[in-house]
Amino acid sequence: MPTTMVKGSVPMEMKKVSISAKRQITIPQKFFAMLGFDTEAECMVRGNELVIRPVKTNAGGEFAEQILAELISQGYSGTELLDCFRKAQKEVRPAVEAMMMEAERVAASETEYASYKDVFGGEGNE
Repeated sequence: MPTTMVKGSVPMEMKKVSISAKRQITIPQKFFAMLGFDTEAECMVRGNELVIRPVKTNAGGEFAEQILAELISQGYSGTELLDCFRKAQKEVRPAVEAMMMEAERVAASETEYASYKDVFGGEGNE
């Protein structure tokens, strides 16, 4: 049965799993379904934690229209447009992941956050 804990303001569920002699684990069914796993998982080390998460196959697809519009406005077309689009699309996911990691550090009070005033210099047009 999963144990529910709170880390900062984020509820976490935890369940102890066995590791086989071949270093294999089974993802609990509830977690598998809740997180949307399919046939692949990403595995990474974050500090002293092992993070296993579902592979996101839509890397940058949600920004496709904006990427294309920007590249077209810059004068790209044909094969050059396709090449630039593929390159830009590959850069979206690492940028989003970096922002998410920074947000996690801010949430864990490991780093300072930037306020609206820090970013924009005030609330009105000055």
